[in-house]
Formats: sequence, C-alpha cells, structure tokens
Amino acid sequence: MSELEKAMEQGGRRSFVRRTLLRGAAIGAAAPLLPAAAAGAAERVGGASAHVPADSATLRWLGTSGWRIDIGGRGGGRGVLFDPYITRFPTGLFDPEREFDPSTELSCDEELVARHAGRPELILVSHTHWDHVNDVPYLAKSTGARIVGTETTYHVLRSLGVDKTQISVVKGGEVLDFDGYTVEVVASRHSRNAKWSYFAPGTLNAPPSPAPRTISDLPEGDTLAFQLSVAGGPSVFLMGASDFDESAAAGLRPDVLMAAVPSSRATYRYVPRLLGALGSPATVVPVHWDHFERPLSGAPLRDPVMDLDGFVAEVRRRSPASRVVLPDYATVFGADLRPVSTA
Repeated sequence: MSELEKAMEQGGRRSFVRRTLLRGAAIGAAAPLLPAAAAGAAERVGGASAHVPADSATLRWLGTSGWRIDIGGRGGGRGVLFDPYITRFPTGLFDPEREFDPSTELSCDEELVARHAGRPELILVSHTHWDHVNDVPYLAKSTGARIVGTETTYHVLRSLGVDKTQISVVKGGEVLDFDGYTVEVVASRHSRNAKWSYFAPGTLNAPPSPAPRTISDLPEGDTLAFQLSVAGGPSVFLMGASDFDESAAAGLRPDVLMAAVPSSRATYRYVPRLLGALGSPATVVPVHWDHFERPLSGAPLRDPVMDLDGFVAEVRRRSPASRVVLPDYATVFGADLRPVSTA
C-alpha cells in the first residue's frame, strides 16, 4: 500500500464511513433537481449582470466543479475547460453496499470525454485529485490544449505522457493574457472534512514512477482557484474545492462565482467570508454538490452529505441582491447565466 493510500485510509476512511451511512439513508430517495431552465425553481431573479452581453460566451456545467466555457458563443472556437471530470467511474464513495476503494483504477472514456469537452485551447486544473484531473491527460494529448496548474499537476501529467511544453506551472498571483481573455491565478485551499483535515494531501516534486494507476496515486498537490475574464464579457471565479485564501481572493469582484458547496462546517464562516472577499457577485452558482459517479446523460442527483439547500439559503441571506443559479448537466448558459439551449 502506498503512503498516499495509507493517508486516504487513515485520514479519509472515517469520514467516508459517515458519508456512506448518510448515503445509505438518503441516496435511494434522492430526486433529480429541476432543470436550470425552470427559472422560477432554479434561480433567484435580481442582481443580474446587465453589462455582460449574453452572447460573449456560453457555459456548460460538466458536473463536480467542471465547466466548459466557449468564448464568443457556443462553438466560437475559443474553448476553455476547468476541472473536466467526465468519465465519472465508480469508487464506492456513493454506494451504500460497498466501501470507498482507494485502489480503484483510473480510466478514461475517450469518446465520451471528446463529445462533452470539444476541442479546448486551455484547461485550468484546480488540484490533482482524480475527480478533477482524471480526463486531463487524454484531453491534453488529443487536443494539444495548454494546461495550467500546480507543480504536482505538471509532474502527474508528465508521467502520463503529456508534452512538457503544453503545461504551464503556476502558484497563485499570476495574470495570464490569452488575447481576448485573461486568467488570474488565485492561491486557494482544499476543503476540509469534519475533523478539520484535508483529504489525500501531498505534493510531488518529480514525475512519479511508475505513473499513477489508481486514484490513491493522485495527491491533492495544493489547490488553486482561477478568475477567467472575457474581453467584453463576463468575469468568472472558478473554485474546485470549498475553501479559499481570503487575502488572495479579496478584491477580485467577479460577475459570476462558481462556489463549491462544503461537506462540513469545518471552515469558519465560509459563505459570508467568501462573498465578502469577492464583493457579493451578481450571480452565484453552487457546484461540487452532485453525485459525481453518475453519468452526465442523466439529471444530477444531490450528494446527501452536502447541505445544498442550506448553502443556497445562506447565500441568499448574506447577499440578497445576488442571483443564485442551480445548474444541470444539459443546460447551456449564456454569459449572463441564463439558459440559451440544452446540450
């Protein structure tokens, strides 16, 4: 057993037992969310970013924390992905009949990934856990997209055969110009469990040998957030985990916040501090609350460990002018985060 696998067993198994018990009680009764197009049920009216042209970009949720953003509208040729995890294979995490298995082998459904991801020119990776980076090596090699991520992400991708010239290592504080849009890299934090601990922490300072084969071979590798700002369009703050560096995020003022829903209350005043640092964005989109081992072809099911309703209620209480949008897998949004079509 690897050191990381031991850490997953010791630091994560107890919390996963709790998660499994909760899922055992609730997952069978979990109901799909109403479609995002049903505005009365899925979004709060008010606080819209009126200055953002709806056709300046389209956005589609890929589940977990993942997004596909097409700049210049759908099919506009300037594709950006954030944390694309599309294959969504079972690990036991959501299954009340089995335990979470850190030795689950990594796999990639290449046809499915290509169909959902298109041909991106840029892929932003928040951290190196499997539900954020699993499909990135295939996408990098099949599309030639540039990858922006941590040093750990760099070493993992190199070990899996990605050309080093495609990978840009960042730490936080960088502002990258892609001629038509910019990416501000924001030092961030991974979410903590109910014991105030990180899940599967660790960093790499060289490509691992052998290359990662199981989910336990992928440490967190530190966590980043990104603010993507489209010229003449929206600025979008992208989170891959439900914690953040308040000083690094302060003053960014995005139009749209893709806010990760926490699985515990270990982070002090998470919602008011996050909204305060970012200036109460006009639109808040909760992410990373879904059962991410179910295919994207169905409706999203809630992870019963996540208090999505409580999170939404707190956002609305703390920032009543913000519009809250609950995404689904099929809806394509315009830059103003209003539905324009279904995928």
